[in-house]
Amino acid sequence: MNTTEPLSHFIDEYLGFLYERSPTAAAGDGVHAHDDQMEDLSRSTIEAEVREHGGFARRLDRISTRSLTAEEQLERRMLADHISGRMFELEEVRPWERDPQHYADLLATSLAGQTLFEYAPVEERARRVVSKLRQTPRLIETAEANIEDPPGIFLKTGAETFDGVAGFIDHDLPRAFRQLEDMHLLGDLADAASEATNAIRRYTSYLRETLAPRSRATFRLGRERFEGRLRHQDGIPIAAERLLAIAERELGRLQERFRDVAARVDEKTTPAEVWRRVKSRHPAPGNLVQTVRDQLGDLLTFVERNAIVTLPADEPLIVAPTPDFYRWTFASVWTPGPFEPKSLPSYYYVTDVDPTWSADRGEEHLRDFNLATLWSVSAHEAYPGHFLHFQHQRRIERSLRKSTLFAPVSFTEGWAHYSEQMMIEAGLGRDDDTVELGQIAEALLRLARMVVGIRLHTEDLSVEQGVRFFREEAYLEESSARREAERGTFDPAYVLYATGRLMLLKLRDDVEAREGSAFSLKSFHDRLLGHGSVPLWLHRTLLLGDTGDDLLD
Repeated sequence: MNTTEPLSHFIDEYLGFLYERSPTAAAGDGVHAHDDQMEDLSRSTIEAEVREHGGFARRLDRISTRSLTAEEQLERRMLADHISGRMFELEEVRPWERDPQHYADLLATSLAGQTLFEYAPVEERARRVVSKLRQTPRLIETAEANIEDPPGIFLKTGAETFDGVAGFIDHDLPRAFRQLEDMHLLGDLADAASEATNAIRRYTSYLRETLAPRSRATFRLGRERFEGRLRHQDGIPIAAERLLAIAERELGRLQERFRDVAARVDEKTTPAEVWRRVKSRHPAPGNLVQTVRDQLGDLLTFVERNAIVTLPADEPLIVAPTPDFYRWTFASVWTPGPFEPKSLPSYYYVTDVDPTWSADRGEEHLRDFNLATLWSVSAHEAYPGHFLHFQHQRRIERSLRKSTLFAPVSFTEGWAHYSEQMMIEAGLGRDDDTVELGQIAEALLRLARMVVGIRLHTEDLSVEQGVRFFREEAYLEESSARREAERGTFDPAYVLYATGRLMLLKLRDDVEAREGSAFSLKSFHDRLLGHGSVPLWLHRTLLLGDTGDDLLD
């Protein structure tokens, strides 16, 4: 039976439900009603959440499409996909039962959100951190109860991430709250921190000493779950075999482009040797952050002068070293939630050399962060990538499209990755062929992720074979190649960086073919970001009026 419930009412209630179930995600949106709470990931609560999502699905299905505008009908489909995707994640992928890092990442993000963004007075945020720290032992107990036979690689990465979280609590939290003058609150913070880190360290010992020796589970999702994840969570109903064929085709095409550009740099030697020389020009250890800072002004000026995309009112972006708990990434941007009522700084983290590393490992790391590649890294993370995307996101009015909870990886990461290529097309580094070579190398990395991620989860590719693939096809150093291959086991969504870029390029070509001489790159980008973070099928429908199904060539 159909109902007359307004879709806006449904969206408000569903968002409220998600915020209550996921206080960390709520804070990530800039909604702070549940900031003193940690998620309850007990088996009974997860089973209840599945049932509640089923109820929302049935309720949404009863909303008559006849009462909806054309855009609301599209949003209804987007909502239905999100609900089914959430149920699929809980029931089929089951990270809460398979992956200790699921809990470590949640805890890290929850604490970091309260320390990075000064949305409230320091005393208020400190009290909320104390509350979260006091709930940490319960979260750890839940992880121990839920995770009985995780894959070995998940144990390794999970324990390492928990080590980083403990370091964050020990070292970063005291610095974040050094302004506190309330001695009682400082004492509570210290006591709660000690209790939390004790629970974390006991659990990491348990992971390494008890679970690791008996671990037998596979990290592979399998073809059905892998394809289901793409379909339910990103609206990509494409078979793994076809995605793999596209990735391999594009990898071959880009390898040829890499050889052509390398020849422009030095036609007398091999592309591999050219790239080795380019990689040798990198920041010194400890200088990576400053090097990135120096790039941002040039990128911002380039975007403005070349009419790439509208630049909203300037908001602060702070470049800083990556916190310990997040050092498995090379670079990342952390932004305040789009619903925050006031402008707050964002953080662009880059991972410099760890002083405990050997000289050889440090050199390997910096070679992959060479000066040529850094232009594309910063285009991806800052201008016109993630940070500029966030600035537009803050200006979206429709809550469904404004919330980060519904943001598909294929669009958010696809836009950032697309930005790297688009900036080169617009002329960035026109007088220095190594800049384009660095961009191609980044694209090769993402295409290698696409190939390795698909094969890790749908075939029998091993992590070691993945390491070799990244070294041979994306020219990565050993430590970086290993990090990438291992990441593919617990983050299969990293195949969506390249997938999203390819879908955006096709969308741009199709819009330009439709509009002809009236086409404007800036207008295309403004319209795209003005839709909010929605699936690429919805972008296609809004821009072209088609069904949104023709996502890839």
